[in-house]
Amino acid sequence: MNKKENGSKEHKMAILIDGDNAQPSLITKMLSETGKFGSVTIKRIYGDWTTPNMKGWKDALNNYAIQPIQQFRYTVGKNATDSALIIDAMDILHGELVDGFSIVSSDSDYTRLATRIRENGTFVMGIGEQKTSKAFVNACDIFIYTENIAPKEQKPQVKALPGKKKEKSKETILIALLKEAFEMVVQEDGWTHLGSLGKALLQLDPGFDPRTYGFRQLSQLIEAFPDQCQLKRLDDVGPSSVYVKLKE
Repeated sequence: MNKKENGSKEHKMAILIDGDNAQPSLITKMLSETGKFGSVTIKRIYGDWTTPNMKGWKDALNNYAIQPIQQFRYTVGKNATDSALIIDAMDILHGELVDGFSIVSSDSDYTRLATRIRENGTFVMGIGEQKTSKAFVNACDIFIYTENIAPKEQKPQVKALPGKKKEKSKETILIALLKEAFEMVVQEDGWTHLGSLGKALLQLDPGFDPRTYGFRQLSQLIEAFPDQCQLKRLDDVGPSSVYVKLKE
């Protein structure tokens, strides 16, 4: 499922939050990222509300009409939140109540859930920290790192610009990813649409996000590498007519 477009059918999204593995301060951003793909009609957060670490979520419940789901920890050291969230997700999936899911957690235990949702042909996005396992990230259609949506003063400076030696390995990996994605969608004339390149990048790495490298948009990231990439805008056709070519 792509981001909703004007005039298109309004998609419905469910956001399911693992309260033990998410940050209350980012709830507005989490809802905003989820809202890019449809109207958020189901909002639930899971946790043991008798524990002190859940207190930070109480204001968010009232302000954003999020339904709290109580899950007691019957065994010390075991997280029962995972099971409650997974069971609810499957009920929602089989009830065909939404067109997509947003799973907010950095816990790899949700990998199989994300895979199962996608097997059903339903869109699933993840939201979590960069420490999230690649297995969970790749099980989603798209994965948003919280470091990319946190207030700027909380973000590490990871801007990848050509010519900076300390970013050499990160830059090399990025260029390799761009080349691989480009080969997937390049046309006979050697060019590809920027949107097609973006989709290919997400297929290769669902966690890909220009903001990870300090850029708001993919086109800005491409323009930061003039020695490797060439950008062409056809202004007479429309604002979305942007094409990319990788230089030899």
